[in-house]
Amino acid sequence: MPRTITKTETLFTFDELSDAAKETARDREREAYSRYFSDVFDFDDFNIIAAILGVDVTNTYYSGFWSQGDGACFEGSYSYKPGAAKAIRDYAPKDKTLHRIADELQAVQRRYFYKLAASCSHRGHYYHSGCMSVCVYLDDSYASVSDTDENEIIDAMRSLADWLYSQLEREWEYQNSDEVIDENIRANEYEFYEGGSIA
Repeated sequence: MPRTITKTETLFTFDELSDAAKETARDREREAYSRYFSDVFDFDDFNIIAAILGVDVTNTYYSGFWSQGDGACFEGSYSYKPGAAKAIRDYAPKDKTLHRIADELQAVQRRYFYKLAASCSHRGHYYHSGCMSVCVYLDDSYASVSDTDENEIIDAMRSLADWLYSQLEREWEYQNSDEVIDENIRANEYEFYEGGSIA
C-alpha cells in the first residue's frame, strides 16, 4: 500500500545563514544580475555626453569584466560641436577625462577651421576601443588631414570608448559588491535552505 512521507525542512533568512551559505546565496544573486546588467545600465547618459562632444552614437558594444580583451566601443559619426568644451564642463564638472577629450577635439578642429569629421565602426570579434575603425575626413574634400591630426581624432574617439568602459566597470563592481547584493537579497525577502540555495 502506498505511503506518503512528509519531509520537514528548516528555512532561513539571509542573515540567519552561515558565512559560507551567505556566499552561496550571493553567488546566485550575482549570476542572476549578470543576465540583465545591460538592461539596467544607463546608456542614455553616455549618449548625452557623446552628443555634447559632437558624436552621434548609433550602436554601443561592450564585453566584461574579467578578460584581457574586454572593453567597450561604439559606432557613429563625429563632427565639430560649437561650445563642447564648456558644455561638457557644465554637464560633468568633475570629470577630467571628458574635459581632456573635449579640449583635444577643439584644438585639432581649430587647425582645420572646424571642418573635421569622422565615422566610427566596429571591426573584429572583440569589443574594446582598439576594435573601432575611425575614418577621419574633411568636409572640404580638396584638403588633406595630417597623420598626426588624424591620430588625435582617432585617439579621442577611442578615449571616449575607454571612458564608457570605465563607467560600465565601476557600475558592475558597485552592483556586485557584498553590500548591494546583501541589500537586494534582504529587500526581496528570499528564504534559503541551510546551504544557501534559495527555497
